[in-house]
Amino acid sequence: MTHDEKEHITFTIGKREVGERLDIFLTHKANSFSRSQIKRIITEGNVRVNNLRMKSGYRLKEGDFVILTKEEPKGYDVMPENIPLTIIYEDASIIVLDKPSGMVVHPAAGNYHGTIVNALLFHCNDLSGVGGVLRPGIVHRLDKQTSGLLIVAKSDSAHRGLSKQFKNHMVKKLYKALVHGNIKDENGLIELPVGRHPTDRKKMSTKSKRGKMAVTRWNIVERYNIATLLDVEIETGRTHQIRVHLNTIGHPIIGDAVYGNSKKRTSEIKNDILRNALKRIKRQALHASKIGFHHPFDDRYLEFSSPLPDDMAYACEALRQSSSVQREM
Repeated sequence: MTHDEKEHITFTIGKREVGERLDIFLTHKANSFSRSQIKRIITEGNVRVNNLRMKSGYRLKEGDFVILTKEEPKGYDVMPENIPLTIIYEDASIIVLDKPSGMVVHPAAGNYHGTIVNALLFHCNDLSGVGGVLRPGIVHRLDKQTSGLLIVAKSDSAHRGLSKQFKNHMVKKLYKALVHGNIKDENGLIELPVGRHPTDRKKMSTKSKRGKMAVTRWNIVERYNIATLLDVEIETGRTHQIRVHLNTIGHPIIGDAVYGNSKKRTSEIKNDILRNALKRIKRQALHASKIGFHHPFDDRYLEFSSPLPDDMAYACEALRQSSSVQREM
C-alpha cells in the first residue's frame, strides 16, 4: 500500500486476496471507512481496478491494481468556535490539552460543531494543515467518551515529528481504567490482534481475520471487591484497543455501552450506594492520565499528567469507602 499527495491509496492483489469481493477487501484494508462508505465510494467512481470502474461485488484477481481516491469533504468549512479548552502546556510548536469526556476530537458526520478542532481554530491562528481540512493539528485522537491528555501540533514540522514518534511507538501513553470485577493478578500483559468486528462494523474485536497485533499492559492501582482501578499502558494504538482487550479478559470497563454489557452488570449490584455511584458514570470509565514524548523541535523529553475526572473519582471514593466498611465488619 502506498500514499501520495493526491490522497490515492493503492493496493496490488496477491494470492491471498484472490476471489474476495472488492468492497469487503477495501473495508478491511481501509479501516477508516465502514462497508457502506466503501460501497458509496465505489459507486461514485472513486475506486478503480486496473484503471477501470468496477462494482462492489467484483471478485479480485491476482495482480489486480486497485486505487482508492480519498476526497476531502466538500461543501463544509470547519468554523472556529469559542469553546473553553483546558490547556496543560503550550508553546510555538505544540499544545497539550486535557479533553473532557463527551467531546469529539475532530468533525465528522453528525459532529460538525463543538469539537476540539472547532475550539482549536478559535484559539490558534496557524494550526498545522497536515491532518487535512477537518483534522488540522490532530496527531492522535481519543474516543468521544474517553477523557484525558491530547497532543496537538501547531506546525507542519511538529506534526511530522510527533506522528513519527507515534508510528514508532515512542510515545508513553498511560490510562486509568475502572473495570468490573476483582482482578486476581497484580499485573498482566495482553497481546491479541485487534481489528474490525466480523459482523458488527461499528465494533472492534480480537476475532477479526485481519486484525493487527495490539499490546496492552496493566497494573493494579486499587481493588474494591466488585471493581478494580488499573493503570493501563499501550504499546500500540489500535481503535478501541483498551476497551476490547479488557473485555476479552473478562473485566470490561465500567460504563462502556459497546463492550462487556456494563449497564446490565451495574444494575445487578445489590448495594444501592455503589450501584448509584457507578450509574453516575455515563461513559466508559477510561482516562488518558499521562503522556510522555520528545519535543519535536528540541528533542527534550516532556511528560504530563492529569488527575481522575470527577465522575471516576466519585465512583472510586464510594467503592473505597464500601470496601473499607466490609473489611472492618
